[in-house]
Amino acid sequence: MDIPVPGFVPTASTCWPHEERPHQFPVPPGLQGSQSSKPSTTTGYCHPHSGYVFGVGKNLFDRLQDDQYNYRREINTYYPFHDEGEWELAKFLVENLTQAQIDKFLKLKWFHTRAKPSFTSKEQLLDWTDALPSFVPWKVSNLEFTGYKTTYPVQLIWRDALEVVKQLFSDPVFANHITFQPHVVNTGSQREYGDYMSANMTWKIQDYLPVGATQVPIILGSDKTPVTRITGGLEMHPLFITIGNIDSEVRSKATLRAWRCIAYMPVSKFRVHSDYQTILQARLWHKCVDLVCANLKVAASDGCFMPDPSRHIRYVFTPLIAHVCDLPEASMIAAVSKNVSPITMATQDKFGDGILYPPRTGKHTLQLIHEIAKEIDPWDLDKFQKAAKAAHLSGVHMPYWLDWSFSCPSVFLPGEVLHTLHKFFADHPLKWIKEIVGKTKLDTRFITQHKRVGTHHFTKGITHVNQMTGHEHRDIQRTIVASISGAAPPRFVRAIRALIDFFYYAQNSVHSPESLQSMVQALSDFHAFKDAIVEAEARRGKKGAKEDFFIPKLESLQSFRGTIERLGTLMQFSADMTERLLITHCKDLFARTSRRVNDFTEQCVQILNRQESMELFNLYALITSHGASLVNAINLEDEEVTTVNPALSWISRILPDEAYSVHGPRRVRNHFHKGILSGDALTAFHLTSTPDLKSLSPVDILTKYALIDFDHAVSQFIQCSSLSSGKNTRWDHRHGRFYAWNKFRLQLHSAFQPRVIMPSRVIQSYPPSDLFPLGNCDTVLVDFTSDDGQITSHVAQVLVVPKSGSVRFLGL
Repeated sequence: MDIPVPGFVPTASTCWPHEERPHQFPVPPGLQGSQSSKPSTTTGYCHPHSGYVFGVGKNLFDRLQDDQYNYRREINTYYPFHDEGEWELAKFLVENLTQAQIDKFLKLKWFHTRAKPSFTSKEQLLDWTDALPSFVPWKVSNLEFTGYKTTYPVQLIWRDALEVVKQLFSDPVFANHITFQPHVVNTGSQREYGDYMSANMTWKIQDYLPVGATQVPIILGSDKTPVTRITGGLEMHPLFITIGNIDSEVRSKATLRAWRCIAYMPVSKFRVHSDYQTILQARLWHKCVDLVCANLKVAASDGCFMPDPSRHIRYVFTPLIAHVCDLPEASMIAAVSKNVSPITMATQDKFGDGILYPPRTGKHTLQLIHEIAKEIDPWDLDKFQKAAKAAHLSGVHMPYWLDWSFSCPSVFLPGEVLHTLHKFFADHPLKWIKEIVGKTKLDTRFITQHKRVGTHHFTKGITHVNQMTGHEHRDIQRTIVASISGAAPPRFVRAIRALIDFFYYAQNSVHSPESLQSMVQALSDFHAFKDAIVEAEARRGKKGAKEDFFIPKLESLQSFRGTIERLGTLMQFSADMTERLLITHCKDLFARTSRRVNDFTEQCVQILNRQESMELFNLYALITSHGASLVNAINLEDEEVTTVNPALSWISRILPDEAYSVHGPRRVRNHFHKGILSGDALTAFHLTSTPDLKSLSPVDILTKYALIDFDHAVSQFIQCSSLSSGKNTRWDHRHGRFYAWNKFRLQLHSAFQPRVIMPSRVIQSYPPSDLFPLGNCDTVLVDFTSDDGQITSHVAQVLVVPKSGSVRFLGL
């Protein structure tokens, strides 16, 4: 690991240390309190020499006031538009209509008798939107490799990654969702691993930095995607960026603007023999990333000053901590061949043995490249590529990360949940299951599964679908073990169950040494039982049954524990986010261009720039038009969290009547305010005001719901209820009438972050009918706490929710 040479050494007179800060700062998620009635056992501490403040500067919204037209906006907030209404019209037209449709709209006869907007043509409208404040300009760079021609000129469309990071870091929207200091969180005696700032690597890097420095960890994401489906179709290869200081819950939602596009990589075809096509394309890609991230590398080694959302200037270093991508791209990034792991020293013949091999460090890879380059000119492609392949290298001789301080591919290529887990499940375990159970039987078992509200139900089975989303893979994994039980050999089921257990542990949003050990044990169990897959001849190839497990993604699972301990939980690096960005920043944008090969990317960039400017200006104008502060005050109240939309949270506090104008995820309805609470106040139940059935006698309930022991169950419940006066309490089943609900909503707090309220789930309890002869009742998992504090879980089926008088009962 490289040690940077700082260009500035802070002293006590130039900064505010942790203990002397003049303002409050947001508390890291892992150290925030909860609404639980139980005493908290969470403790923690921050790195003592991190996150100092070096003065006061301007946040992102303050810089908007430096715009050349700000003097006009002091009079008319929405300049160049006439007022708020005209601005909303302009925004709607640009976001939803093509240029031809805008022209048609402005020429409607409807305007002959009514006032037209100030803009009279699409050209004027687009000029005005282009005049809105924006910061990081896009550039076009022409590239070429001497001696190697391409079908079309190579153009890199990009912007300075450091400037984009400054924009993200100073955005006041994220003020309450950003962390500046490495910290350790303990729950009882267990260490917790959450976001990157709570993991080991951040603490290790901080120890190398000058006193008072602030880490702004860089997370990159990239993937190639087709934007046309025709033969010889066009492709785009964007590069995205975000920062690890922003809470992962915010980073995981595309609509919250925590990710930015910083480049569209050229997807070029070289006029060379096909043997050299891949190596030249990979070298071009690395060169482009090197150019885009050049200033980030300087900041990683020397540091730079930038203001945070609250205007406090910090001394910032920018280590690369993750590059989110699929496995083929990870191999390209690590500059290794496809028959070895990009993160460990495992080779293809070792992929299935269940052993964690030493890391394939960047230093090791660069040493191999250097030794080959001493003997062979890297641009003698034929010889250099052959020597590289012999050393398990790809032939890239200058990977973009070679001079990025603290960067190592074995660290910054984390296990990626979407591809490494869910795509792996679809490509391998699900195929094994189809071979053993049979397609017809497997489909039948899925078709006949109980239907829960809010859960995907495969009404036609699962074997006929050729392409599924990650969400569908997750839905299958929820019930796959129960679905194959009894239809496959027991040891085969044990192997599949072990993998599913591993998948679930890997997706925890908070980890502890105990959960990590359980995750590792689940993977060990799979390897202990995987011989059952071979014995059943479930793993097959083109030539029949296979006896090996040479699966690259299976080998990647061995590194999950180390990645979580170094970087934090894996869900913060899932490619779900980049997959969504490929749609919004490539496919959707491409559909709004002229689709000409020579300039469609430039048109995409122009549209993207307008979108970002309008989103930023819309929130800025909303705040300034009401005279509110441009600083998002830190909210230190120990309140329950019902939304992860930072903009909505901010506006709801300062301008509650304007909250409707903020787009993105809405608040979760909080049933803990008015619902029925459990004894420990950790569960809320919500019933509709009108029951499904009224005035039922106990005999009616017994008959309609087939509850033979209803009288006894209600009597026992009343006797044990907190409303009971003891042994003398009795209930006469001959009296009383009941209301009954066929469904209710159940709401819980997050198991990993107790302050967070989860969306409620509908629980069904329908009586027997022609459609459901045995009724349609959901099962729930009920926790019971014994006198000695031990928690045990029991599976129960919800049968009826009755009401008698003022006392409500939940029958399980």
